Amino acid sequence: MNLWKGSPKIILLNRKWGAWLACLMAAVVLLAATNYYPPSVGAAATTRQLPIYCVQRDQKLLSISFDAAWGNEDTQQLIDILGQYQVKATFFVVGDWVEKYPESVKALADAGHEIMNHSNTHAHYPQLSVDEIIADLNACNDKIEEVTGVRPTLVRLPYGDYDDKSISAVRSIDMEPIQWDVDSLDWKDISAGEITQRVTSKVQPGSIVLFHNAALHTPEALPSILQTLLQEGYTFVPISQLILCDPYTIDHTGRQLPAC
Repeated sequence: MNLWKGSPKIILLNRKWGAWLACLMAAVVLLAATNYYPPSVGAAATTRQLPIYCVQRDQKLLSISFDAAWGNEDTQQLIDILGQYQVKATFFVVGDWVEKYPESVKALADAGHEIMNHSNTHAHYPQLSVDEIIADLNACNDKIEEVTGVRPTLVRLPYGDYDDKSISAVRSIDMEPIQWDVDSLDWKDISAGEITQRVTSKVQPGSIVLFHNAALHTPEALPSILQTLLQEGYTFVPISQLILCDPYTIDHTGRQLPAC
């Protein structure tokens, strides 16, 4: 009798355990489902559109570039220094700068340097619509082409500021967005020695170096940079000759790679 009276209690306990196990299984399934989705989201995040920061190159090739948006006091001096070392560079110029200094744009082109797009008014592209970005790019391209006879194919986005929309807009008109992997920091007015050390210590094959045409100590630093890198066996080429043609891929660091 005592055993029979205890049986319902045992059955009740088993039911409680069953319910508890069912809840536990449901939690496990829910956790598994939750853990399944983040890798998919992470994979999608890696598809963010990137400009070209540098290029995979086996040879010791690199490009130096100058952004020209405001001042013009050093442009001819830079042309002379680059000519002394027989180096061709890429100059990214703002449309407004072209209007102010067309003679400098022509002098750069006549010296064999690339003249590429740095926007028309140096606006923050993520704040513009796709149509506004395209209109801005074409306005700058028109001004450069009028002076040089050559329409730009590359653009450096103002402030190095971009989002997926900006990059898509650039590529929709068959232009390529270009960043840099070596920043001289000349825009901070650091000393010529610091500029030289930064650049020569960070350069690697396929690097793109950022300078500015009106930075305080760039003309002073440039000769030692060019001489050092030439002695190390580097060859300087304009960016259009450094980057790869299709098909290519860009990894998560912005390095352009051959697709196969």
